[in-house]
Amino acid sequence: MTVTTAKRFTIAEYERLAELGFFREDERVELINGEIISMVSKGRPHSVCETRLERELYKLVGERVILRGQQPIIIPNYNEPEPDRVIAQNRDDDYLGAHPSPTDILLLIEIADSSLKYDQEVKLPIYAQAGVSNYWIFNLVDSCLECYSESYQDLQGKFGYRRKLIFLPNESVNLPFLPNLSLDLSKVFPQQVARD
Repeated sequence: MTVTTAKRFTIAEYERLAELGFFREDERVELINGEIISMVSKGRPHSVCETRLERELYKLVGERVILRGQQPIIIPNYNEPEPDRVIAQNRDDDYLGAHPSPTDILLLIEIADSSLKYDQEVKLPIYAQAGVSNYWIFNLVDSCLECYSESYQDLQGKFGYRRKLIFLPNESVNLPFLPNLSLDLSKVFPQQVARD
């Protein structure tokens, strides 16, 4: 009996494939647990939420931090996801030298409709294990914002977050890295989601 295992790509191998033109320019992929994963197409509510979130975040934080949208982050050695939004510490080179790593990330945000289970069950433990301190999911299925913090490892070796807070579309939430700034969720959630 022959046992086969799938090839797990390292970040360096994955980036080399991209440099060699292995992926089409319009192909949306990310590296998760060493596997090259095709990203799900975004529906209109996802796109609208993303646009509104970007606008509101920029109004709140301006140039105090770096806002990145669907750009890679590095989680050694087998993960290079492209979250919907990352708020990272300012850096003189704007991350030209290297993509942000968990120590650079102040807040990581995913917007989820069809990807909700994946963001909760696959990406969440990866982010927790890496030490991403604050992870938010704009849950468009249940019309709420899920805010995760305080990563931990349980006795079986699984990673997660100790704290999960839920905010509704008609509420406001303080930014974890600038707690005096509050994000009005009614200006972020698409209107048909906010009414549900």
